[in-house]
Amino acid sequence: MLPMSGSQAAASQHAAPDWHLNDVDGKPVKLSDFRGKVVILDFWATWCPPCRAEIPGFVALQKKYADKGLTVIGVSLDEQGASVVKPFMQRFSMNYPVVIGNDKVTAEYGGISAIPTTFIIDREGNVVRAHEGFADQATFESEISPLLNAPQG
Repeated sequence: MLPMSGSQAAASQHAAPDWHLNDVDGKPVKLSDFRGKVVILDFWATWCPPCRAEIPGFVALQKKYADKGLTVIGVSLDEQGASVVKPFMQRFSMNYPVVIGNDKVTAEYGGISAIPTTFIIDREGNVVRAHEGFADQATFESEISPLLNAPQG
């Protein structure tokens, strides 16, 4: 059972591993496509209750901050892939890109041992925060606000 409060760690800043994955429509997407944006990278699955609980907050953050440079990206770890993720996205009105994860990407991010696991990535592509387990919208908002408001260099 995952703790509902979610554990968080101030990640020592390091470059987020780039990845090349396909979205639910089979189109290739890579993390470097989002360089210059603040990214919330969420490893999740449709069958995971705490993951589902976070999604409305991500939808709201994407809506509120997209024009300020935020992109939420979901990395689905569902074994059935797009066949279950695509209808789920429609049902939850997910307004952000979702890619289908694999063992390689989870290994590159330190071996995802629990979901949701979420990384906050700054405009330069560095991981600045990491959460294992559920975190609420206010927590993410407080972490992305300074990154969105930081002068871009």
